[in-house]
Amino acid sequence: MRLLRLIFIATLALLLVAVALANRDIVTLSAFPANFGQYLGGQWSVELPLFLVIFLAIALGMLAGLIWEWLRESHIRREARLHAEKAARLENEVGHLRHRHAAPRDEVLAILDRPKEAPPAVPATSPAAIPASGTSVAPTR
Repeated sequence: MRLLRLIFIATLALLLVAVALANRDIVTLSAFPANFGQYLGGQWSVELPLFLVIFLAIALGMLAGLIWEWLRESHIRREARLHAEKAARLENEVGHLRHRHAAPRDEVLAILDRPKEAPPAVPATSPAAIPASGTSVAPTR
């Protein structure tokens, strides 16, 4: 691709040089038609080589087209900017909602994911209150 681009640029440069060499004659470029400039005062014409007039006309046409397209597409850029702001605002809101609702949905999972609590402390009891092994009688209080 780079080679094709270089070939295109070299061909374009040779073509422009050929046009410049073929159009070296001096021409008068006037800003106003048929001596209308004399009523405004000053000199409103300039003498330039023809190839320079051609190249300036091409450059000014490209500049006018660039400005025209930039103005024509301004509403598209405005809409894109509004959509980008809306997307950023919604992404921010989703991030806050994810953080706020990070708990599991299932109640069983919520119980399993809950941090383990320390076992309750066993109250100190007297040895007489502990039933003998193998008995089913409740201890006396």
